[in-house]
Amino acid sequence: MLARLLLLAAPLSVLALPSRPAAAKRTHERRSVLPHQWEEHADPHPDMRVPLRIALSQSNLDIAYDELLRVSDPESPDFASHWTAKQVAEFFAPSKDTLDTVVSWLEQEGIDPSRVKQTQSLGWLEVSNLTVTEAETLLDTKYKIYKHASGAPHLGCGSYSVPEHVSKHIDFITPTVHFDSRVNSPRQEKRKKRDVEPGIAKTIGQPWVGTTPKEGATVSAASIITELEECGSQITPICLQALYKMPFDVQFATSKNSYGIVEYTPQSYLPTDLDMFFEQFLPQASGKRPTMDSIDGGNIQTEYEGFGYNGESDLDLQYAMSLVWPLTPTLYQAGDMVEGASFNNFLDAIDGTYCTYDGGDDPTQDGVYPDPYGGGYEGPETCGGYAATNVISTSYAYNEADLTPFYETRQCNEYLKLGLQGVSILYSSGDYGVAGNDGECLNADGTYSYDGIRFNPSFPGTCPYMTSVGATQVKPNGTVFEAEEASETVIYSGGGFSNVFAMPSYQSSAVKYYFENYLPPYTSAQYNNSQTTRGFPDVSANGANYVVAIDGEFELVYGTSCSSPTFGSVITLVNDARLAVGKNPVGFLNPTLYANPWMFNDITVGGNQGCGTAGFTSVPGWDPVTGLGTPDYTLLVAKYLTLP
Repeated sequence: MLARLLLLAAPLSVLALPSRPAAAKRTHERRSVLPHQWEEHADPHPDMRVPLRIALSQSNLDIAYDELLRVSDPESPDFASHWTAKQVAEFFAPSKDTLDTVVSWLEQEGIDPSRVKQTQSLGWLEVSNLTVTEAETLLDTKYKIYKHASGAPHLGCGSYSVPEHVSKHIDFITPTVHFDSRVNSPRQEKRKKRDVEPGIAKTIGQPWVGTTPKEGATVSAASIITELEECGSQITPICLQALYKMPFDVQFATSKNSYGIVEYTPQSYLPTDLDMFFEQFLPQASGKRPTMDSIDGGNIQTEYEGFGYNGESDLDLQYAMSLVWPLTPTLYQAGDMVEGASFNNFLDAIDGTYCTYDGGDDPTQDGVYPDPYGGGYEGPETCGGYAATNVISTSYAYNEADLTPFYETRQCNEYLKLGLQGVSILYSSGDYGVAGNDGECLNADGTYSYDGIRFNPSFPGTCPYMTSVGATQVKPNGTVFEAEEASETVIYSGGGFSNVFAMPSYQSSAVKYYFENYLPPYTSAQYNNSQTTRGFPDVSANGANYVVAIDGEFELVYGTSCSSPTFGSVITLVNDARLAVGKNPVGFLNPTLYANPWMFNDITVGGNQGCGTAGFTSVPGWDPVTGLGTPDYTLLVAKYLTLP
């Protein structure tokens, strides 16, 4: 891959740039430190082609949040009056002034208009056949080849500049300062050993990186609990149904309802594990499978087995399918065994315009399809074609520090657009308390360290347009008839405050109350204590001691990977009740949840230690450990049925 990157195609002659007065430029984006596990490797060839893509500033983003509230605020007469995809695309399309300004700047820099193409979605400009020398002159920067610890290369720079009058019309430019951490999948390792150039794999697609479940003890079928009084040692579907007062199989609108679970190859479920679980807990579901939406060659791979390959998918599907029975959830299986997949690849599949306006085709960020090196999925990239389900749960996450604010903001805006269309987006909040994935924290300069003292919040959990789900547990020796506590068994509920996103209005009073009454004993050296940024998680659900069938055995599993699909199941059942009486799905959840905290079981015991501290503490009301608390289905459905 590195050789391919250095010698891409035949060298192009550098176009002579006309002499002209230089426009004053200002820094548009900068990285002070390299992302975790990346290092500078080499200088690129001056004539190497740069796939330059310019993300144009979208229209109406200044009022987009107000529009989201209009269809999500429980006091709004337009609650649940969701938009169509066409309405969303037209509302956010860049203005003519933005397009003209950026194209004019490129022409002034000596780039012929014939080399500039606006994407079909209107949100990007692509500049063809640009060399490194041209790109460096255009952006007043110096490109380098960077290399990840896995061996994957990346073309980028430390900062770049554009004229001040152009800056407000551009969100960001790639490839520049944006990196995604990535590791090789098993097949990529085989390729590497055979001296075959590997494709670009993604952290998201690898089950051993990020917010994934943690393995516990193996239990025999004979020892699995059957009494609710024993849920403190094992969690089964009936424990969750009792904890959150969920109905068992009484549903009225399954034909209208939908629930999506997102997985990333090589993570996949084993059909025999589903049957083993259902035979134990839901015999009538034996032989049932989720509806499969294959994204970019996503498949139920059986070449590799083990907890790391089957644990997440087995967990998510066994519990989601059990809790919303007889509804059949949709499985969004993203990426093949070679290229992998990213959040962007998934978003491409449910929003065809996203392929071209937010990095879906950027080889430095996402899986590239058809596989340019052979051996992987060679069909076309999945752009649209799959409907977004009413509720979508994802149990993977980056650290906020892995990506740049511009990149995160633009992806976060896509969750806003899905909310406008009536989709409830859920993400796990993390399993390492206030630390990031794998327990790593931040040093003062932003670098990663297990000894760092600065908290490391997750993304997309800090995006204000989706619902972040933390983890609780039944108290040791307790029962489902008692209050839970924050998870402190094997994992600690991820939570804290963003370093990127401002506090949304829907949570301002809850967070204000928290700081006024339970001010944490930390300074700005540990976390963003400005009291003006997004707090997470929003809610929680049980995340400890789940009994899951994995590779032919029952095992105990832990993590917010358990919490998110469980909470998503509760909301799916609420949607069922609304659809049955002719109402729309609930859509973006947070404004209604924060306005009605009485719908939750408040969690007031436990913390989320990390980064050499005790972390935050669960207290009455919202807190950055368990959010508003755990759901009470009966209260949620009663409230949502009163709304338009």
